[in-house]
Amino acid sequence: MPSPAEARAGSALFSPGPLGPLALANRIVIAPMCQYSCEEGLAGDWHLMHIGQLAMSGAGLFILEATAVTREGRITPGCLGLWSDEHEAALARVLAAVRRHSAMPIGIQLAHAGRKASSEVPWRGGMLIPPAPVSLGGWVPLAPSALPHAEGEAAPQALDEAGLARIREGFVAAARRAHRLGLAAIELHAAHGYLLHQFLSPVSNRRTDRYGGSLENRMRYPLEVFEAVRAAVPASMPVGVRLSATDWLEHLGTPAWDMAQSIAFGQALGERGVSFLHVSSGGISAKQQIPVGPGYQVPLAEQLKQATGLPTIAVGLITEAEEAEAVVAEGRADFVALARAMLFNPHWPWAAAARLGGQVSAPPQYWRSPPRGLGRLFGEAKIGMR
Repeated sequence: MPSPAEARAGSALFSPGPLGPLALANRIVIAPMCQYSCEEGLAGDWHLMHIGQLAMSGAGLFILEATAVTREGRITPGCLGLWSDEHEAALARVLAAVRRHSAMPIGIQLAHAGRKASSEVPWRGGMLIPPAPVSLGGWVPLAPSALPHAEGEAAPQALDEAGLARIREGFVAAARRAHRLGLAAIELHAAHGYLLHQFLSPVSNRRTDRYGGSLENRMRYPLEVFEAVRAAVPASMPVGVRLSATDWLEHLGTPAWDMAQSIAFGQALGERGVSFLHVSSGGISAKQQIPVGPGYQVPLAEQLKQATGLPTIAVGLITEAEEAEAVVAEGRADFVALARAMLFNPHWPWAAAARLGGQVSAPPQYWRSPPRGLGRLFGEAKIGMR
């Protein structure tokens, strides 16, 4: 617990901060976490429970899970989608219920899985589902090049110009739906080996047209998607990008995505008005060698912040309040995102605020919950009972 003097000095993690045009109450972001719990991409009761729980956590922003912009863009048959009016209506019902009890800003991550689509849900092994027989629920994945993600898998179908245009328009249509839903921000998923990352990395992009080869060409399609989405929604709605800063394949000595290319990509996004970079890593190849440890991706966010001057979100095994505080206080990143730690403890921001002398927002039904000595955890909240 902080001393009274430390509490009065305030916490960097619990200071307000701008994410582009969006003002957040603190620097904690709930990172997108797939739930694999939809029928044909439609949000349902599980999402009401899941989103409702985390919307009461006291975080500054909650970004909804990777949401497919086309049907074949889902990672698994259970993944969330936003490719039709029906999907918009289903998510609207969930958001309306959550907003009756929480004012937390909620954003969304728009995604296309590319060659990692048509996968089983994790608790069934996560492997590729073949397109036949139809009863298995699989389909033919689409990708920049006809290269399978893993050895022994069937190759995806390489996208032609018409396919690229259709998916780009899928991102635009989903962004417009996100704006109509009143979502606070859009994050484009260009990380973890999914479609936009597949275009960026020479590991998965072997095209010989204007979308392959040089760095400029490999960045072309992700930048086109960003420009189209940015133009489709008002300037008051932040549009950011989640990227894998490195493929972690340096040990192979073959061309792969790395920090130098990430900096070039970040600078190009900055020139086009990106609101933030959410910095992760890996996902393009099973041969990756990741030096996993507490805060292992923070240096990547720090390098991108310094090189681009853009607001950055650091993520990856940041589990302790003091770790998150140091990232922000030392200026290594502007925001800290948590994923699995939030699933394990949906009130992580409450516990962090208690340790750091911060304050968080909570619904009045919970105002009597702080332990003795933490009466100001929820600000000026007061209750009376007899």
